[in-house]
Amino acid sequence: MTATYDATLPARAGWFARAEAWLDHKGKGAWIAVMVLGFVFFWPVGLAVLAYMIWSKRMFNGSCRSRRSGSHRHAMAAMKPSGNTAFDAYKEETLRRLQDEQAAFESFLERLREAKDKAEFDQFMDDRARRNATSEQGSDKATD
Repeated sequence: MTATYDATLPARAGWFARAEAWLDHKGKGAWIAVMVLGFVFFWPVGLAVLAYMIWSKRMFNGSCRSRRSGSHRHAMAAMKPSGNTAFDAYKEETLRRLQDEQAAFESFLERLREAKDKAEFDQFMDDRARRNATSEQGSDKATD
């Protein structure tokens, strides 16, 4: 069990190096658990573990960073040429077509919004005219 994380340690590694390797092997959750226990039992120990985690960059490595850089890496890979000119021409044409379709769809949505706004405004004006006509008829009957 210990061979998996002791393999990279020198033969005369101290307790601190072995503990650090063991926590690294267990993952970020183990580091956080040690930090919380340090705060619970004696707060300077928890603070020291937190400072060490930040200083050694253990606090910010792991799943969040790798997920973010992984998606960035895939996006960049999609933009670089593959070396196959036929495929690159096809990819460029497809991306251009998709951009044109997106622009056309956004234009359609804009026209749709404008038509909806105009219909709502026309309905408002019609309702207002009806209310004014109704109130004028009511005031005419009151004066009779």
